[in-house]
Amino acid sequence: MTAKSATPAALTWTGVTAQRMARHALTEPATDLGPADIAGVLCGAHAQVLSAAELSIGRRVAGATRADVQRALWEGRTLVKTFGPRGTIHLLPTADLPMWTAALTALPPSVPMHPEGVRFTPEQADEVIAAIGDALTDTELTVGELTEAIADRAGPWAVERTMDAFGDKWPRWRQLTSTAAHRGMLCFGPDRDRKATYTNPHRWLPGFRPADGDAALRTLVTRYLYAYGPATPQHFAKWLSIPQRYAALLFGKMGGELERVELDGEPAWAVADDTQTPPRPHRGIRLLPYFDVYVVAGQPRDRLYPGAAASRALTPAGQAGNYPVLLVDGIVGGVWHQRRSGRKLAITVEPLRELTAPQRRQLDDEVGLVGAVMEATATLTVGTVRVGPHA
Repeated sequence: MTAKSATPAALTWTGVTAQRMARHALTEPATDLGPADIAGVLCGAHAQVLSAAELSIGRRVAGATRADVQRALWEGRTLVKTFGPRGTIHLLPTADLPMWTAALTALPPSVPMHPEGVRFTPEQADEVIAAIGDALTDTELTVGELTEAIADRAGPWAVERTMDAFGDKWPRWRQLTSTAAHRGMLCFGPDRDRKATYTNPHRWLPGFRPADGDAALRTLVTRYLYAYGPATPQHFAKWLSIPQRYAALLFGKMGGELERVELDGEPAWAVADDTQTPPRPHRGIRLLPYFDVYVVAGQPRDRLYPGAAASRALTPAGQAGNYPVLLVDGIVGGVWHQRRSGRKLAITVEPLRELTAPQRRQLDDEVGLVGAVMEATATLTVGTVRVGPHA
């Protein structure tokens, strides 16, 4: 890749942190953006735990509550709950579905290959995914109901209970769940009697088609770098769980769209002409929920989780997001936990260092914000978090 100029812009981690915090609406909640706009800036919000996604988005919108996120998802349908990067559940802007479906379909698959006798041939996969899309055209179905509908359309072979999962056997078609979502044939509908349902995302965005794959991948790279840059192809590859070589080739094809910079002396890439950072460092206390994308997608990991933060807030395998985190000046400085009982929310925060008096007051404000977003009365205890990571 050819650098834009002979002398790359020299950026500091302090400046980059301030920039990311501002763009993530963590310096101040956004007054001119709604839930779908925020999800677009973040490149999606993790929604394995939907309440965490509600807090992740809601805390970034001035005056918002979890109800605003729920309305955007289930009533306004400006958000869609579906399978995003790495095949994990995300809230994405509905308007971005053409880009996301095209990009995720164009990427090398990140889901594991199933053994012979379980996995489908490409032709079988196409047939089953078409059956999924047809079955969900104008309704929401539970897993059991969708299994029956696929059997009716494709045949019993498509739903044989051959997939090992959680000590049980799942129907074969379920290996294609995220693939069907990436092709624009499946997304989540509202829960029914505490059971998840699936539906067709064409109900969210009538008439949509995946965009051009090459253009979608370029858009995805620039969106990622806007929110999490400067970054390297290796960081991008980790975020999407794709081969590093593929990511490097993708960056290499983008030529003048990207600009080489140095982050504290280390090479990285930014969107061209996007190398200005705020003149002042970010200072403040923030509480982020499980799987917040600021710390899941952000790199370098050792700068976001310095020193003791890595052993306290990452899993032994180095995975981020399994603990809600306390940010101190934009980097991880502790963990926290919440326990809800009706309209009461008991929050325990474990800082890794003693907080100053101003930081302690900011923590009180953060607890109040979390309570407001989650529509609860929140109380604070500063002490050891004894709850393990979320699986």
